[in-house]
Amino acid sequence: MAFCADFAALRPSPADVRVITSDGSTIRAHSSVLAAASPVLERMIVGARRGWDADCTVRVLGAPSDAVAAFLRFLYSNPRAAAGEWAEDAVGAHGPALLALAHAYRVPWLKRRAEAAVAARLTAERAVDALKLAALCDAPRLYLACARLAGKDLDAVERSEGWRFAGRHDAALRLNLLQLLHDADQRKERWERERASQHVYGQLSDAMAFLDRIFAGEGSCEDEDGVRRGLEQLMRHFAACGGRTRKPAACPRCRRAFQLLRLHASVCDRAGDGDGGEPCKVALCSNLKAKMQEEGVDKTWKLLVKKVTRARVMSALASREVPEVVNKSWAKYSSRRAARCV
Repeated sequence: MAFCADFAALRPSPADVRVITSDGSTIRAHSSVLAAASPVLERMIVGARRGWDADCTVRVLGAPSDAVAAFLRFLYSNPRAAAGEWAEDAVGAHGPALLALAHAYRVPWLKRRAEAAVAARLTAERAVDALKLAALCDAPRLYLACARLAGKDLDAVERSEGWRFAGRHDAALRLNLLQLLHDADQRKERWERERASQHVYGQLSDAMAFLDRIFAGEGSCEDEDGVRRGLEQLMRHFAACGGRTRKPAACPRCRRAFQLLRLHASVCDRAGDGDGGEPCKVALCSNLKAKMQEEGVDKTWKLLVKKVTRARVMSALASREVPEVVNKSWAKYSSRRAARCV
């Protein structure tokens, strides 16, 4: 009962609220402090009080008396200044109970702090219990932390007592967790496929740029030697083999070179010979462009051209030099954000 004297001494006015815990312990507190910190406690005090100056009794059930005392002490403290050693010890010892109390009595800042404390001390043995607590207390960050831990070490979670208890009494919780992990695996596979496809489109975009340099007679960098040499050999083969037989579809290498030239003609934005601009120097570019405009292309080819063009634009944006004013603004924003997170 050491907290009773502390709470009564924190205000010059007498403590006019008796807080009764689950084990019957009584903690004296001030109604003004509790009502200002929690709207739920405010309604409970108004309903229990018989007169303006009369004392009242409020029952805070569902948690040990030590957790209730720590909860009340947090209500007496400043949300921004409650960072002492006692606060760290309290959230470490009574984190789940403080999270439940803060959720039940609508103390958002304490709920966020307790949620972060429980998530930081999460283990595989407590993952299922914390997952159930997160679902009941509407704590999405804690729920995500439990799901990530289960995804990393599902075997250890399945060996825990909480997993076995959930299997006997709450099968829906286990099914929800397994479904969540299954969905996460599917998202990961989809992201990997998308990254692989983006890498392919980026390579095709680079190949279009290499074709411009090859036919323009520009020099190459050391990083481009392998890719450019392969394209040059492919174009020489197409000129010798495809130009002689006039049937590029009969040769796999000629067919590959023809498709690259056709893709280049689709993404090339240079004007033709009759448009008053400098014509493209890549072989068959204007002829293939005119043929595709006359005959049309299918939807699959249009989608490929769209994605290669997008990869080309994104590559150009990523390689451009960032202005100094943008770098200064980003550094200033990052420093402010880091200061708020401390």
